[in-house]
Amino acid sequence: MLGRYERANNGEAVAEYGDGTMRVVKPGSFVRCAVTGEPIPLDALRYWSAVRQEAYISPEAILKRLKETGRP
Repeated sequence: MLGRYERANNGEAVAEYGDGTMRVVKPGSFVRCAVTGEPIPLDALRYWSAVRQEAYISPEAILKRLKETGRP
């Protein structure tokens, strides 16, 4: 059974990304991949850039972003 806060958190979240940590600023159930635009459930989020403050759905998305920008 979902609690009161979990039911309300089914939209897009806003997060701050740190080195090895992530903090949810605005509650939600997912964030969007900065490269593909696909939703990433918060419990499945594994890849992000603390420098760019972006989330990525996969290592392939990270590589694509690096190729686009030419730098880490």
